[in-house]
Amino acid sequence: MVNITDEAASELKSLLESEEKEDHALRIFIAGMGCSGIQYGLALDNEIKEEDVTEESNGLKVVMSSDIEEGLSDATIDYVETEEGKGFVIDNPNPASCGSCSSCQ
Repeated sequence: MVNITDEAASELKSLLESEEKEDHALRIFIAGMGCSGIQYGLALDNEIKEEDVTEESNGLKVVMSSDIEEGLSDATIDYVETEEGKGFVIDNPNPASCGSCSSCQ
């Protein structure tokens, strides 16, 4: 199960309200691959597909394709503010490496 921290939930709820998208879910998707493993992205989405898995965390609906659910089983979505900026991050304690380059093997 993907967990959403209190800080991230508060920011997401404010975002959903300000964009008048309270009926949307937070979709997690694969944004790319690299030597550090799978890179995930986040988007607001109101179209649930047949192959999707829907979870709820901290009062928010989270949607993802069933083929990435297992890889995100212990992931946490947080909201951070640093000197470089602010935004949502996915902390996945069990990332998969790609195995496509010599430094991964």
